[in-house]
Amino acid sequence: MAFPDTPLTRLLGVRYPIVAAPMAGGTSTPALAVAVSEAGALGSLGLAYTPPDAMREAIAAVRGGTEKPFNVNLFAFEAPAPGDLAAASELLDGLRAELGLPHPEPPARPPFTLADTYEVVRETRPPVFSFTLGHPPASLVADLREHGTRVLGTATTVAEAQALEALGVDAVVAQGSEAGGHRGTFAGPFESGLIGTLALVPQVVDAVSVPVVASGGIMDGRGIAAALALGAAGAQLGTAFLATPESGAPDAHKHAVLEGTEESTVVTPAFTGRHARGVRNRLVRELEDKLDRLAPFPFQALVAADIRAEAARRGDPELLTMLAGQGLRLARAEPAGELVATLVRETEQVLAAIGD
Repeated sequence: MAFPDTPLTRLLGVRYPIVAAPMAGGTSTPALAVAVSEAGALGSLGLAYTPPDAMREAIAAVRGGTEKPFNVNLFAFEAPAPGDLAAASELLDGLRAELGLPHPEPPARPPFTLADTYEVVRETRPPVFSFTLGHPPASLVADLREHGTRVLGTATTVAEAQALEALGVDAVVAQGSEAGGHRGTFAGPFESGLIGTLALVPQVVDAVSVPVVASGGIMDGRGIAAALALGAAGAQLGTAFLATPESGAPDAHKHAVLEGTEESTVVTPAFTGRHARGVRNRLVRELEDKLDRLAPFPFQALVAADIRAEAARRGDPELLTMLAGQGLRLARAEPAGELVATLVRETEQVLAAIGD
């Protein structure tokens, strides 16, 4: 059975309704985005945390590597006042002592704003723009759509999906609780958005008129076929692409994904100051009884940047931030383009078996 055309393939101009989830912090490299888009799916750049000039460079690199559609993603979240970062940093001084690292100066507020990054999106007008952790101004959504950019927003509840539809998005990414990375909940406490993909997707499909992309725990063709059966127009996979050669994740992170199990991850603010799902390691355990003293998101990530950098240099997974979802046993290390082809073949086999 041939892979079906869906409202998402028609909307985005891609061959397959498969989205490589945007993974910020350098994991979603231009090379990964190009490989996925060239294979017929939608490659993504996760550019949250990225300064404007570096955003422009990454977008230009993808445009230089493919003429196919690709996605640029931002966190639609304005950082609050940083608060007492020195106190939050001191929580990690014991680890620094073990690593031979000096106590650093408190990190400065990033020299750019969310509005600055939105301006880069207006300027570069990528084929697809997606966002999570909130939503941008309606004026930005309208402007991008008017000039041909397709806009996708992340929801973790039906109410959030309806709010995004009212905002004017072209499609909604329904993020189930199994998903790796930050929880996208923006209309309530994160606990209210911990709904499994199997339960969330059909309810969102019934509640909105725009296409829905299923996200969370999808690792192979069985998951993609299940998403389509639930009424989704496509599937977004992040952890599935983490261990590919094109991924920018440190080798220790890739090995943890390939060796992990469904019990390896936890949802915690320890990584960045905002609840996110990642591999539970010593960095998490060291902060579990200090969560009320963490720096606010995203400053907690900045506070621990020196420790993460040294851990990456040493290849030590215990002190890295390793965001990942619950489908770890299904991870594969094959090149991204080959992985897309594998996912397509698996999905077609499942759909054919169901149709017999």
